[in-house]
Amino acid sequence: MQTANNSTERVLISGRPSEKQRQFFAMRTKFIAYGGARGGGKSWALRRKLVAMCLRYEGLRCLLVRRTLPELKSNHVLPFLSEYGSLLEYKDAEKSLCLANGSKIFLGYCSSDRDVLRYQGQEYDVIAIDEATQLSEFRFSIFKACLRGTSPFPRRMYLTCNPGGIGHAWVKRLFVDREFRADEDPNDYSFVQALVFDNSALLSSAPDYVGSLKSLPERLRDAWLYGKWNVFEGQFFPEFDHSKHVCSPSDIPRDVRHFVAFDYGFDMLAAIVLAVDKDGRLYAVCERCIPNLTLSEAAAEVCSLISPYKAELAVASPDLWNRRQDSGKSGFEIMQAYRGMPPMTPADDRRVPGWRILREYLSDADGEPRLLISSACRELIRCLSVLLFDTSRPEDASSEPHSATHAPEALRYAVMSRPQAYTEVREPDFIFPQKKRSFFMD
Repeated sequence: MQTANNSTERVLISGRPSEKQRQFFAMRTKFIAYGGARGGGKSWALRRKLVAMCLRYEGLRCLLVRRTLPELKSNHVLPFLSEYGSLLEYKDAEKSLCLANGSKIFLGYCSSDRDVLRYQGQEYDVIAIDEATQLSEFRFSIFKACLRGTSPFPRRMYLTCNPGGIGHAWVKRLFVDREFRADEDPNDYSFVQALVFDNSALLSSAPDYVGSLKSLPERLRDAWLYGKWNVFEGQFFPEFDHSKHVCSPSDIPRDVRHFVAFDYGFDMLAAIVLAVDKDGRLYAVCERCIPNLTLSEAAAEVCSLISPYKAELAVASPDLWNRRQDSGKSGFEIMQAYRGMPPMTPADDRRVPGWRILREYLSDADGEPRLLISSACRELIRCLSVLLFDTSRPEDASSEPHSATHAPEALRYAVMSRPQAYTEVREPDFIFPQKKRSFFMD
């Protein structure tokens, strides 16, 4: 290594990477996530990768982010200085770790949307986000915009993550489920699943660590020990089970009554067509979730969605019945006037009672759940899986991540305001009416 006074110094960096860490080091996509179970060696690998990039490219600008600055110092700054010694110089004034070749690792924190706005307009060649599931998708999008510049260096974003937190939904969507939007290139994203069993150094130095994880409550154990992304602490509907509640569209019976329930806001329309069979079981048949629609456009989408079905009514957000100042009309009047819209009724929007009823529908205490969801309802399935508890009101769902709230809200409206179970009406057998006796001359 060339030092600041042009002398040569050899620095021995100890440690041997595991096979999973080698995979992480070798990846060349733009966004690389390393996550799953705790104790998988993610933080060590992240530090090693940043230093390797800084040594390879002179003048590289890196940003290392965690939720708070004290967490960043204790989890990374101190280990950096311990592991790399004189290779790095810590400058507290600018919160950076500097190398002799001009490369720098700036230290940042982001615990709120206000914090992330400080990074708007800044440019970095490499961004590392530790514990990415603690950041909302909005904050992630701001950091993505900072990954730019005119230098010839490669642009990389490295993320470490564990299941749970407000960012669980977007991390799982991008890196685990690989469900991409139109503006996202699948070739840009890679994921390495971390398990504590990969970290031989930890298992050797702390042989009781795995036993400690095994003693945790089931959901924490599944997330922290086995890195399962479908279960995590703080999940609002832990009873939701893909194997129990998701069915094929062909499994929905034909002798049903249909209705539609929708939650409308300009940020998102979430509409679900539901069916009720003669036993009272509820089926989510299909959905449509589209942002940035006017009332008329939303009405058109709802009517298009229900056109294959004889929907008897539409259960809608109660605030649609409020009169709008701009037009003098209520949202109900505008949407009800659209041709094809079934009679609209305001939903019972009580939150806690609604969630309780929905839990009853998801429960399989009687052998099988009273609610089945068609595999065509992908957004509803995703949102039920990632909806979080409200930490200040445990019986209510959190409003964050906000993108995961719309479809469950519509489903809550449905279970609180649905029509009665389908009842088959048997037509009487046809008989000739018996003619009354009358005078024989008639």
